[in-house]
Amino acid sequence: MRRLAGLIVVPLLLLSTAACGDDSGSDSTQMKNGVPAITKGAKFGETPTLSQGKGEPPKELKVEVISEGSGPVLKKGDVAQVNYSGQVWDGKEPFDASFGRGKTFDVTIGAGAVIKGWDQGLEGQKVGSRIELVIPPELGYGAQGSGDKIKPNATLVFVVDIVKGATIPVSAKGKEIPQDDKALPKVGTNTDGKEVSLSVPKDTEAPAKLVSNYVIEGDGPVVKDTDNVVVKFNGKTWKDDKTFESTYATDTTVTWPMAELSVKGLKEGMLGKKAGSRILLVIPPDQGFGDKEQGTIPAKSTLVFSLDILTVM
Repeated sequence: MRRLAGLIVVPLLLLSTAACGDDSGSDSTQMKNGVPAITKGAKFGETPTLSQGKGEPPKELKVEVISEGSGPVLKKGDVAQVNYSGQVWDGKEPFDASFGRGKTFDVTIGAGAVIKGWDQGLEGQKVGSRIELVIPPELGYGAQGSGDKIKPNATLVFVVDIVKGATIPVSAKGKEIPQDDKALPKVGTNTDGKEVSLSVPKDTEAPAKLVSNYVIEGDGPVVKDTDNVVVKFNGKTWKDDKTFESTYATDTTVTWPMAELSVKGLKEGMLGKKAGSRILLVIPPDQGFGDKEQGTIPAKSTLVFSLDILTVM
């Protein structure tokens, strides 16, 4: 099934293969330290222009620190907000870039949500750094390539600015709130990072209105429409008490840009809640997917979530 993260937000794909740059001023022969040189926009925060790679590309991942930041070192499980521009080794213009879009791209280090060269290349780098990654095919898109812009067995070159980083808690933590309404689902209160139980009451009519209740109330900042929110969740359908997706199954977090959430009840249920909290969400069909089937989620389903709001970015 297509992951829920792609259903409830406007897809924000790292490698969309949309040409976003321009090759003005590029130099097809200029190299520096064995990687294509930045010919324009060399400073952190500036939109870079890369020269075309010359000769045979490196066979292994190459990480060149263009400028080192003074922030914390990224480790596995951290979420980083980055800007990037990517082109193929022998290319003359970007196939994709976030520079100029007005928003960063969020990546969870080591979660496998991006190509391996990114996971490996970003880990161990300092926030505030600009790095250049040269990624061999086996750590990129391999023999299959990706779309028209990235041919099979292509070596990829990225300039990446690490704008921000955050260490993500394993679980919500705070004050437990009594769950006294027996007509509502019951959510587990463990805070060890392991799967959180979620049970839907049998032979009970689903609420007709949105339910958004604290299970554990944290003490972080309240969620705003402009935030990117890092979450863990267990999602079920009310009718059959069946899980349609759980981040615990893959031991990952998901980052949702609030401004791009397309499921009304999910967005409204999170707005105003405190980071660090666990909430119960019950989303009626008219605020969920309505009369449209989504993968294993039947049409007109009431959705139930145990959702940890781990942090906001």
